[in-house]
Amino acid sequence: PRFSAMASDSGDRHATLKRCLGVLRDARNDSEQFAALLLVTKAVKAGEVDAKTRRQIFDAIGFTFPTRLLTSRQPPADCPPHTFRALGLTLLACFCTDPELAGHSQILNKIPTFNDILLSPCDPDSTSMVDDVYQCLSAVLATARGPRELVTKGTVSALCQAYLNGGHGSDRALTLLVGLLAVAEAKCWQRDAPQLLAVLSKLSGDFLKAEDMTKFELCEVLPHFIPLSPPLTENSQGSECLCRLYKGLADILGSKLSQSQRDPALKLAASLVQACGAEWIPAGSAGSKFLALLVNLACVEVRLTLEEPDAVEVEGKKEVVTACYVLMEMGIQECLREENPLLENVQKMQLVRIMEEAFGAVIFYLRQVKQEDLQNPFIFASVRVLGAWMAEETSSLKQEICELLPFLVDYARKLFKEGSPAVSLPQAELVSTEGSALPQDALRFLLPGFCHLTAEDRPRDILISEGAPSLLCEYFLQQLEVLTSESSAPAPLMSTEMSLQTTCGVFLNLVVTAPDLVRRDKTFSSLMDVLLKSLPLLLPQKHHLVLAANVATLGLMMARILSGSAALQGTQSAKEFFGAAIRFLSQAHTAQADPSSDGLAVAVSPAYVSAWDDIRELWLLGMQALAGCIPLFPWLPPAALQARWLEGLSQLLSRVAPASVDFELITAFQAVLVELARASEQCRGVILSHHGTEWANLYGMAALEQCLAEQ
Repeated sequence: PRFSAMASDSGDRHATLKRCLGVLRDARNDSEQFAALLLVTKAVKAGEVDAKTRRQIFDAIGFTFPTRLLTSRQPPADCPPHTFRALGLTLLACFCTDPELAGHSQILNKIPTFNDILLSPCDPDSTSMVDDVYQCLSAVLATARGPRELVTKGTVSALCQAYLNGGHGSDRALTLLVGLLAVAEAKCWQRDAPQLLAVLSKLSGDFLKAEDMTKFELCEVLPHFIPLSPPLTENSQGSECLCRLYKGLADILGSKLSQSQRDPALKLAASLVQACGAEWIPAGSAGSKFLALLVNLACVEVRLTLEEPDAVEVEGKKEVVTACYVLMEMGIQECLREENPLLENVQKMQLVRIMEEAFGAVIFYLRQVKQEDLQNPFIFASVRVLGAWMAEETSSLKQEICELLPFLVDYARKLFKEGSPAVSLPQAELVSTEGSALPQDALRFLLPGFCHLTAEDRPRDILISEGAPSLLCEYFLQQLEVLTSESSAPAPLMSTEMSLQTTCGVFLNLVVTAPDLVRRDKTFSSLMDVLLKSLPLLLPQKHHLVLAANVATLGLMMARILSGSAALQGTQSAKEFFGAAIRFLSQAHTAQADPSSDGLAVAVSPAYVSAWDDIRELWLLGMQALAGCIPLFPWLPPAALQARWLEGLSQLLSRVAPASVDFELITAFQAVLVELARASEQCRGVILSHHGTEWANLYGMAALEQCLAEQ
């Protein structure tokens, strides 16, 4: 009787709920509790429960009762079989609107049950159960532990299947997938790649076929389903998706579009470039026209936005421009590509001119940046894309870039010193994300451009006056620490290694063009100390050979200038450095069978072959620098004798056919041999005792012949 009185009460619903909660607490049996529960869930479904009442419901019944309802297999008389389950889910959905309860282990351990319900056949009577499940999953996703729990407990696969089945709530399955991929993309693809690929296949098919606004709506959704790893080009299903996406984008971008239609299309194209470079664009006339159009549209968008001070502040505009930056970086790479190029030479020239205008707009924008905006990730994206241009295009916009250099050095210094908390915008990172590409590492992207600029007088003077050498020395030390701390990792940090190599390139330019700076600036004494200690550690690690070549050559060239410094006066670290440098230089060549004759020919040593294109010039420069160091350091000839280099080199030159040794190699060998023979009677004796006079004559080493002939 008391239930029928409450059910018919048309007065204050909150009073009714309160009475029901009282009954729930004091129920004498399951029937009474169930009857009260029906009224509570009716109020919950009607959306009449505020936060306070929701908490009262939870305090009255906790998780135990909904859990019993979910597992019960005996529905009340004359009720559908899933009645108890539906009631349990309604209560859990109600509890999940409280973020604290949504992340509770009692909710998280029901994720497999939620998945099962999504995959069960859905009749008209059970649609509310599906709605409640989606509400629970959405709430779990928003908690700290939720995404990880959802991925490990199989929700990605369940959502994919629910979306593909197209049943009740499938649109919510897609929304949840987008949310999960936004926070746990790598884990999702790692665990459920086939299912996600099936969703991408459906989406790309819908995208190609759509001829209404759906096409543009899908442009917003699709980027979430394009993985950076594994590459879509690795299997036929992924390649088919890319083909459909290319055709769909070609349809869109070849039409007259409004701003709101073009922006999502450019963002989709950028996400494809991040994932696959230009591989998704087919070779041939249609592909080259599409690529040129894509870069052209990106450049126009960048100019229109950045040349108007207020345009960039429009909501969502920075994301679009950042996507355009990705497309412009692709444009730079494609204009440089010589092997199987997608673009004709005429197209390349046109694009370079168009990109030059767009980069002029980037420079214009960066010149307006205020100090308080430096942590803005969009500034980082703008500096990064300009760095890509400076790395490759050294002749255009030179005046403008020189004027911007003080800002670029100051920006890179502030981010490096402070450790920027900024997070890159979605498109701010290209596909090559190996290593620690932290947002504060603006120098990583500026270094190649700085390397070009330090070879020229005016920009070099600006960089020096702005304190770039000191900053780069600190950066070099930090990156070296990152590299050595990861030295046990199976895959070396490529971005760190490349940054170190390029920094060496900048310093080499300064050593050659500004030796007085090297003498007077304490920065270079500090750098010398670092080089002395690091080469002996790097050289034995064969995967660091290119970096070791850079460090050896830079150290040898700096040692000639800083020969009077205390660190180079026969100290242990100096001797270890020069010992390692001699090993690097002496082990680069060997004798091997010559296929064109029965004899032997000089060849690059097997350990050096894969890196030789990168280190050949450094090796020649290192030999020249070592020759210059020998008269300055009396303990160098004994080091060469200890390494038995003279015996090895004499044996090599005696065994191989002289025609196999090119002029550059002969010049490099002779320079070192002459200095050793002049500096040390013992070295001269070793060369003579190994038929030095004969092979010096054979190779046309006139200076060495003369040196050996002198008494």
